[in-house]
Amino acid sequence: MKKWKCLICKYIHEGDAPPEKCPVCKAPAAKFVEVEPVPVTSSHEADASKGAPAGTNQVHTSDAPAALKNKIRDRVAGLMSRHHAHPISVHFPNGVLPVALMMFLLAWLFDATTLATAGFYNIVFVMLALPLVIFTGFLDWEKKYKKALTPMFQVKILAAAVTFAACLISLFWYLIDPGVIGSSQGWLFILINLLMVAAAGVAGHIGGKLVFKD
Repeated sequence: MKKWKCLICKYIHEGDAPPEKCPVCKAPAAKFVEVEPVPVTSSHEADASKGAPAGTNQVHTSDAPAALKNKIRDRVAGLMSRHHAHPISVHFPNGVLPVALMMFLLAWLFDATTLATAGFYNIVFVMLALPLVIFTGFLDWEKKYKKALTPMFQVKILAAAVTFAACLISLFWYLIDPGVIGSSQGWLFILINLLMVAAAGVAGHIGGKLVFKD
């Protein structure tokens, strides 16, 4: 039976033809390529290929600094992607966001200033962690998924943007008015934080589907 690989998320499909849409990232059938059996290479052929002349792959001296810079960048990006820097880094803010929401909600219900302050410091931590999350997420999108913009990636990017915007609004709103939770607009502040956690959950759910392919 033939095997087909999605060029976007690397999902493997078995069948006579590729699926109409990738079940993981929703990429169309055109994004599938047939996986060819790996040919067996003899040791003599392997040795010959190692000794082959470089040909046109030589780098001119004037281009050396730029080539070295790109090589280092690609090396670092490859290591971060290979060692799952994005899934690891995203667990920190995703774990703290529900805690911040719970603190704000309890502070709103019971008029507890101390809990509101605790929620605020959790939001500060999330904002400090988000630059690394966004950077590693972009690297994964660029290296692993070739900057694909299928509906799944569009939703994930939108969810991440909503999470960041809601977090930023919460942070600055509390800085400007520390008593916002006890004011008449407290419900709106809580609603923004609910939206923030929901959007983070959507982004995390899609990320899990991409990683585990189910």
